[in-house]
Amino acid sequence: MKNILLIFSIIPAFLFPVFRAKAQVKSKSFAFVLKRLLLHKVPEISVDNAAALYNSYIFLDARENDEYAVSHLPGAMYVGYKKFKPVVLKNISKDKPIVVYCSVGKRSENIAEKLINDGYKNVSNLYGGIFEWVNQGHEVYNGSNKKTPNVHAYNFLWGQFLYKGKKVY
Repeated sequence: MKNILLIFSIIPAFLFPVFRAKAQVKSKSFAFVLKRLLLHKVPEISVDNAAALYNSYIFLDARENDEYAVSHLPGAMYVGYKKFKPVVLKNISKDKPIVVYCSVGKRSENIAEKLINDGYKNVSNLYGGIFEWVNQGHEVYNGSNKKTPNVHAYNFLWGQFLYKGKKVY
């Protein structure tokens, strides 16, 4: 009887991976890199979930200004990375849901951690960043807030994980 209970308690984890699923990207090579690049110390949100709940979140762009000017998520607020200070969000409630993104998720992970340490309670890192957002067919906007196919690919090495859109360096 104990063995049967043990089997039934283990089987759901294998049959229903959604119960233990984390944010993912579609490309296996990109997933491999992200798994090792990121520290996974802050909550992560998939592009699918972020897109489905887009109007419920404040999106923060943790890239540099030249990257943001090329393209950014619609309505995203530029906060930068190198000179970021949580004080730029002083008018945003610490209870408001926030998603931070960058090119692939490393810089935004660091900014999300700073926000959490500053008392923000509902902060997530967009897993795969703007690259995965575009790879999954979502729109981005330029500095004039017009739709654009362009995406700042950061550099040639990271640009290999941007499969859709037009790479700009």
